[in-house]
Amino acid sequence: MAIAIVLILIVVASVLFHVLSPWELTPAASNWGSIDTTLFITLVITGIFFIAVTLFMAVAVIRYRHKAGRRADYQPENKKLEGWLIVVTTLGIVGMLAPGLVVYDDFVRVPQDAHELEVVAQQWQWTFRFPGQDGKLGKSDVKFIDSINPLGLDRNDPQGQDDVLIKSNEVHLPLGQPVKVLLRSKDVLHNFYIPQIRSKMDMVPGMVTHFWFTPTQVGKYEVLCAEYCGVGHYNMRGFMTVEEPAAFQQWLSGQPTFANTLATATKPGRDALLEQGRLLAENSGCTACHSQDGSASLGPGWKDLYGRTEQLADGSSVQVDEAYLKESILEPKARLVQGYPPVMVPYTFNDDELDALVALIKSLSSLAPDDETSASGQGSGLVEQGRSLAESLGCLACHSVDGSPSVGPGWLGLYGKTEVLADGSQVAVDASYLKQSVLEPNAQIVKGYAAMMPAFALSDEELEALIAFIQSKASANTEAALPKPGGLQ
Repeated sequence: MAIAIVLILIVVASVLFHVLSPWELTPAASNWGSIDTTLFITLVITGIFFIAVTLFMAVAVIRYRHKAGRRADYQPENKKLEGWLIVVTTLGIVGMLAPGLVVYDDFVRVPQDAHELEVVAQQWQWTFRFPGQDGKLGKSDVKFIDSINPLGLDRNDPQGQDDVLIKSNEVHLPLGQPVKVLLRSKDVLHNFYIPQIRSKMDMVPGMVTHFWFTPTQVGKYEVLCAEYCGVGHYNMRGFMTVEEPAAFQQWLSGQPTFANTLATATKPGRDALLEQGRLLAENSGCTACHSQDGSASLGPGWKDLYGRTEQLADGSSVQVDEAYLKESILEPKARLVQGYPPVMVPYTFNDDELDALVALIKSLSSLAPDDETSASGQGSGLVEQGRSLAESLGCLACHSVDGSPSVGPGWLGLYGKTEVLADGSQVAVDASYLKQSVLEPNAQIVKGYAAMMPAFALSDEELEALIAFIQSKASANTEAALPKPGGLQ
């Protein structure tokens, strides 16, 4: 009897939990409300079967409980019961499958006026590509992939020259316009998932999968990988910002094209070498496991790594120089640093790519020789270093550079402006204020923004480069009159 009561209580509690639960699905931010309906139909059908089976078990426990002298009735066949079971289970399965098949057919049947967005997955980051002015994406192939062409675009295809490349984990989309999402993976199985959009699709190496949706609500939504893809899977996150079409076009116009990327990468000099190293680190997934700001990470951080003495797992020590860095890239398990798991895979970079990557690591170390630590000179080189630093530190995930709303104050026109602080006072945004905001972000909080920024321990040279980049985003009528940020030394 006790078991029967427990079974009945389980049914009652389950139904009450569903009816009275305070947790509900977030409002759909796309046209795929039909997916919610399909899930609800599945829940109702499985719920009915759950209640029926559990209550039958309770009745059976009560009615057919053990009694002295009672024997079980042996019935090897019951065609009537079998017939009912076949009919009921078939109807239940059809009821669950049919709506899903109808919705899936719509999910992959793309309307003619949909804009294209390509999403490329790689351990453990996202990269995006939009067609250029011609409205067509250029051809791509794995044989074209290298350090400056991580998406493998065909350099000789004229349709690909104006393709817009998004090298960060954040992508923007226009409100109310259908989007065809093309999905491909460079390494292992991934899954592109945005819960509020109700979209979810596997990304299979060697295949291009697709679906479409229409964003219906302005907002910032998290992009997740919903397929286990290795030890850094938990960190494979991105953001999709839905905004008004005019704001989207403004953002898109500020992104580099494939032709711009090739031109930048082929510029001579030290700046180009560091830019190549930065691109290689981002596109090969290095930054997912190796931090550049001194924070804890899955692998050894690169800040002040070059020239340091590291303790190895076997108890010996090693001086981090060019030879050790190159060996660690080509044969990462040869000499493991103590305290880190042997999870890094070997890379087959050529000599030029190794030199670029080592140059980047050197530029992040105060122990590197003086003639090699300068990531860039003055002027545009300093701004470029600041831009790279802002990308690598994740600054651009919270601070927009195009004037669009963001988690923190936008950088467009920020330098030289007077900001109102949370305590009601005002402050002029100059080099000293920006420096303090980076080193002690909670000292002076701008009104209307949350105190959520972590403190960064940057060197004077890095601060100078970062402020130069923010200064370059000042409005055109004030930029010429602003002093250079050379006083941070």
